[in-house]
Amino acid sequence: MIRVAAALLAVAMAAVPAHGNDTTAELATGGLVFVRNDHIEMRAEDLFISASEIRVRYRFFNKANEDITVRVAFPMPEVRIEHQDQNIAVPTEDPINLLGFVTRADGRPVETEVEQRVFARGIERTDYLRGLGVPLAPHLQSTNAALDRLPREKWNELVRLGLAEIEEYDVGKGMEKHLSARWALRTTFHWQQTFPARRETVIEHRYKPSVGGSVMTSLGAAYARGEPWHEAMIRKYCIEPDILRALDRARRKPDEAAPYGEERIDYVLATGANWSGPIKDFRLVVDKGDKDNLVSFCGEGVKKIGPTRFEIRKRDFVPTGIFSVLILKRLPRQ
Repeated sequence: MIRVAAALLAVAMAAVPAHGNDTTAELATGGLVFVRNDHIEMRAEDLFISASEIRVRYRFFNKANEDITVRVAFPMPEVRIEHQDQNIAVPTEDPINLLGFVTRADGRPVETEVEQRVFARGIERTDYLRGLGVPLAPHLQSTNAALDRLPREKWNELVRLGLAEIEEYDVGKGMEKHLSARWALRTTFHWQQTFPARRETVIEHRYKPSVGGSVMTSLGAAYARGEPWHEAMIRKYCIEPDILRALDRARRKPDEAAPYGEERIDYVLATGANWSGPIKDFRLVVDKGDKDNLVSFCGEGVKKIGPTRFEIRKRDFVPTGIFSVLILKRLPRQ
């Protein structure tokens, strides 16, 4: 799900998708198992997406004649480092609450539990890493520092298991070999939630999204048109000709990048299907941040509701796939 477009004079950062929608789950040996609940329907979802914050407000209704207590889970995006030059846009340094996730139920803060699991080459290695005393967040410098401190006889074993890679670089002491994390981390917040019989329950989340970015965009530039990555971006974000024309007008020369930086956000919608029936009332608001910015995303019935905000509304909505937003941020005029 990580897609990076090469951009001239750009520093590219791969954005991990922000997972959306609560889902029902149960604890089992080996971790959480996601299950369907046929008695609780999602009456409404109000979703707000911007580069600085994602907010979600759900209205659930328990159709049963008795209270139902289920384990509600919110999966965070998988964090994976695959090669030396890859940068992951994670907005906090917290090794567990990567995106600053907080939640409330009927206006009251919720105490959440956290499950973190590590995978390499399709095999879970969580207990193995914990046994070595290595932190689980693969993107943090503290994790690689802990790997470097391991006895050298462990290095080859970690490489063999696909958990690490040996790199050689200079940190002020000349060229040295270092061990770098190469595993995937999956983090899920979960809690027990009681849904009273024949009543609504409101659950709200907010967190900072993982935002991929490029210092300047090559979209629409003469050298980029016809390139496979350029066509893929046009399709992914449903970029219309008027946006490309706006970029053209902003260029000083046809063969240079436009004075806009890229901010890219992916939001996973599909996990909302674990509840009973479709979402009866779905509302999505995208905020581009500044009136001089440009924004593009795929959607029907888009309505502008403010200088920087755009709205989509759906009835009986069945969430599927990933909703992708591209914000073209106007750079200061030179």
